[in-house]
Parts: sequence; structure tokens; C-alpha cells
Amino acid sequence: MERPYQQCALTVMDTIADPDITFDENGISNYYHAFKKAEREFVFTGAEGDRRLKDLVDKIKAEGRNKPYDCIMGLSGGVDSTYVAYQAKQLGLRPLAVHFDNSWNSELAVKNIENIVSRLGLDLYTLVVDWEEFRDIQLSYMKASVVDIEVVSDHGIFTTLYKLAKKYKIKYVLSGNNVATEYIMPRSWLFNKMDHVNLRAIHKRFGTVPLKTYPVYDTALKKYCHDILQIRTVTMLDYMPYNKKAVKELIAKELDWRDYGGKHYESLFTKFYQAYILPEKFHIDKRKAHLSTLICSGQMTKEEALKELAQPLYTPEALKLDYEYVLKKLGLSTSAFEAIMKLPPKKHTDYPIERGVFDRFPVLRPLKPLARMIRKV
Repeated sequence: MERPYQQCALTVMDTIADPDITFDENGISNYYHAFKKAEREFVFTGAEGDRRLKDLVDKIKAEGRNKPYDCIMGLSGGVDSTYVAYQAKQLGLRPLAVHFDNSWNSELAVKNIENIVSRLGLDLYTLVVDWEEFRDIQLSYMKASVVDIEVVSDHGIFTTLYKLAKKYKIKYVLSGNNVATEYIMPRSWLFNKMDHVNLRAIHKRFGTVPLKTYPVYDTALKKYCHDILQIRTVTMLDYMPYNKKAVKELIAKELDWRDYGGKHYESLFTKFYQAYILPEKFHIDKRKAHLSTLICSGQMTKEEALKELAQPLYTPEALKLDYEYVLKKLGLSTSAFEAIMKLPPKKHTDYPIERGVFDRFPVLRPLKPLARMIRKV
């Protein structure tokens, strides 16, 4: 029996966005309550935020003494990574900025990155991934009919970050992830970005081009970064007030940054993926999660969010241009792409996934508590 439609009383999350959403007696969804819990536990502003941020910065500087860089960060040219770069320099940190060029950057993204790097005096490492390899693995994910096609880009940037952290013995990765603008996101919309087993399995099944240069976060690199280097990812934006509108105005003034018109729209493929593939094939409108988070953090009203949701993700003219461009770049005919769009959605777990040693060898599971104790020592 199909569940009757219901929308959260406070946010715009609903039974379409997540069929498993729950509501309390007042019609308020689990997403609102989860956000408020995360806000209490992980967001610190005022004197407490200043103290925690100072302690963190002091640790990063101490660990990075006598090294060329004391931290590392991904730089996409989006709002979050741009503000992290700005704050890092304001705080006296010496980050190595890393950009993963997968050939989908908009011209505006390229210009924003150039401005950020030059205005802040950052060292930038750019990995230009082999296009034929990247195209092949993107097509593999599309043919696999899984929801999180962006794993391909995210896995590449994270792996590049950790490889460089290993090279320069950097222990801190600055992340733009934050509770105030990004917390709400249904699990069914995403998959583990670091699962190299799933990535290789999907590519082996549907790909044709060997992955010789595409960076893979394999078991050996994971063990080194986690157990030996003990890299720590820090979400510094949770230690300061983070109002998206105010931040956009600041970085526009200080860094000549220009807006893309949508979250993660600095990538032409991401724009097409979020504004066309997701809603058309998977019935997912990511704006519901993004806007709901802003509602929960007091940066937007529900009425404002509903007005934004009422706007089309694409104008017919823009969709035509992007549709033709993306298909041509991927080497897909209209019929081939539409056939992919008509494939029934599959779960990532329908393909092999990465499992820990205790999952692969059940006989060793009694030793799991001992392993945890050893790690803590």
C-alpha cells in the first residue's frame, strides 16, 4: 500500500524525498530532530567556538612545524571550500590546496579558483585526470544504474588528498563539510565515497578502459593514512558562525568570487546530474535537503524554501544546451542515454562492497574488541 504524502511541518523534507521519513506527533520529521542534535553536539560559536578553533589551529601549526605545509584541503571553487581557504589563511595556516580536474569544470569555476589562489597566495596542486579513463568510469556508474555517480569524482579528489598528505607527512585535512548548510542528506541518496572495492567492481562490470592513472584509495593507502600517519579530517566551519549568504558576500568582495547559481554547480556534470538525472530517474530533488538544512540553521524560512522549490531546476533552453553538451562529451547517442535513464535503479550493494577483515573472516569476530583496544593505546 502506497504511503500517503506528507511534508515535515518545519522543513521541506517529505515522503517523496525519503519514503522512510518519520514524523512526531506534531508532524515534525526525524531530519529536523537529527539536525538539532548534531547542532548541539558539533557546532560551537562564540567563546567556546573561538577556544576550540584556537586549540585546533595551535595543534595543526605544531604538527606542521618544519614541513612545507601544515594542512591540506580540496579546492573546488565552491562556497564551502573557498571559505575554508580564506579562513585558513586568516588563521595563519599553511594549506596545500588540491584541485581534481576531471574535465567538467565550468569556465567560471576555473576563474574562481585562479582568483582564490592568487588573492590568498596559496600553493595549488592540480591533478588533471586522464579523460578517457574518467569518462569510462563515469559511464560505468551510469550503466550500473546506481544513484551516487558522484562517487567517481569524490573518490578521486579524496585519494589525491591522501596521497599528497602521505608525501608531505601532513596530518590534517581541512574539510568544507559543515552542519549549518550541509547536514541533512538521506542515506539512500549517497554511497561510501571511499569504497574502492565497489568502485572497481562497477568498473570491471561495465568499463572498457583500464584504470592506469585514476587515483584509487586502496587498502594499503588506507592503512598507512589511518594507522601510521593518523590523518585527521577537521570541519573548522563548525567552530565559527556560518551564514551562507553572508559568506558569499564576503568572498565575492575579498576574492572576486562569483556565484554558480546552485550548490556544486561549479561542475557542469554535477549540475546536469543534480538538476536532470537525479530528479528524472531517481525522483530526487537535492534542493529539498539543502534548503531544509538552511531552514534548520535559521538561514531561510520554509516559505522562502517552497518558493525556491517551485522554480524549475532547468529552463527548457538551458536543459537543451546542457543535455546536448553532456551527451556529446560522454560520447553517448540520445537513444543510448535514454536507455540508461530507463534502466531500473540498483543499489550500490548489488555489486561487491568493501568489507573489513572481521566481515570477511567471521571466525575472527571475537577478536574485534581487542583490536579496538589496541588502536586506542
